[in-house]
Amino acid sequence: MAPSRSRLVSLTILGLLLCGVPWIYGRRSDVRIITDENWKQLLKGEWMIEFYAPWCPACQNLQPEWENFAEWGEDLEVNVAKVDVTEQPGLSGRFVITALPTIYHCKDGEFRRYQGPRTKKDFINFISEKEWKVIEPLSSWFGPGSMLMSSMSALFQLSMWIRTCHNYFVEDLGLPVWGSYTVFALATLLSGLFLGLCMIFVADCLCPSKRRRPQPYPSKKLLPESSQPLNKVEEEQEADEEDVSEEEAESKDGTNTDFPQNSIRQRSVGTSLTTDKL
Repeated sequence: MAPSRSRLVSLTILGLLLCGVPWIYGRRSDVRIITDENWKQLLKGEWMIEFYAPWCPACQNLQPEWENFAEWGEDLEVNVAKVDVTEQPGLSGRFVITALPTIYHCKDGEFRRYQGPRTKKDFINFISEKEWKVIEPLSSWFGPGSMLMSSMSALFQLSMWIRTCHNYFVEDLGLPVWGSYTVFALATLLSGLFLGLCMIFVADCLCPSKRRRPQPYPSKKLLPESSQPLNKVEEEQEADEEDVSEEEAESKDGTNTDFPQNSIRQRSVGTSLTTDKL
């Protein structure tokens, strides 16, 4: 009986241990995962976000403190989240992550970078005492939702896609490194030509080029403003010519009328002389 009881007790203790191991080591984490698809959740409420990489030693040392801080999230009414930059390159470019780990605080769409000590107690004091009010928020130009940061996110995603394609060409297809670079060079050249043609087509549709019409010969007609003084000069010249023509006509008439009178006088004088001689 004694051995059976001891065996029963040992089995009970072993069962309790087995039931307790998942509770201790495999319980659900309170840290939320942020991706490129759900990052807009950060724009509502209060958040603390950690940007990390699995290979980063400093990030690995911070994980226990971050997990313990997340347990206080419900009491502090703050959402604790993390972003793996190796899997979410778009968010890495959207927040311009240049060092790891990087922590941001967000309150109703206003982002502030946390640069204080990195312990659970410091995180709790930062939220409970509202120390984030002392930090100036990011400008709207550099906010994650701005056009500039959206383009930066697309650029980071493109670079990650190019790296993935390069690894696929070299490792899976067995191409040499220079062969992979040649493929990307040709793709860049062809895409540039295609985009250039598209831009020309769009520009031609929006602003169609006008056909050049043959330029007419310069007409003799002048502008009314410039022709007015010339018209006056021409009128004066015509008036002068008319006066001159009238004077010439009068002079001719005068000479014609004087000629018979002179001839009559000469004749009368001649006749008188002949009578005197007689």
